[in-house]
Amino acid sequence: MRQLFLVLAIIFTGLSIVFASLPLGTLALIPIGIAIVFGFLTFKKSDLKQQKVVKVILLFAILSLVFVVGKEIFTKDEVEVDKQFDTKKTESKKEAKKDLEDLDGL
Repeated sequence: MRQLFLVLAIIFTGLSIVFASLPLGTLALIPIGIAIVFGFLTFKKSDLKQQKVVKVILLFAILSLVFVVGKEIFTKDEVEVDKQFDTKKTESKKEAKKDLEDLDGL
């Protein structure tokens, strides 16, 4: 049972590291939570000699959790209006109308 929990904890910790580095937002919290749960289950089933690996797995899972939560708190998603693009767009519309009026005049 311990081996199964250990393998699952390793897999989900790896997924949590990958998801934390990708711009997936809070979707990364799912594998992080699962990795922490399996890590604690493995920690409970382990002897004192076997707990080093489990502690490292839990450390990586908790660091991923801190990274994802920090990224969500401190990252602002703002859309900024591009004024240069808007002015070019209106100028091109005016030029297109002028060209059409010149063609009608011929």
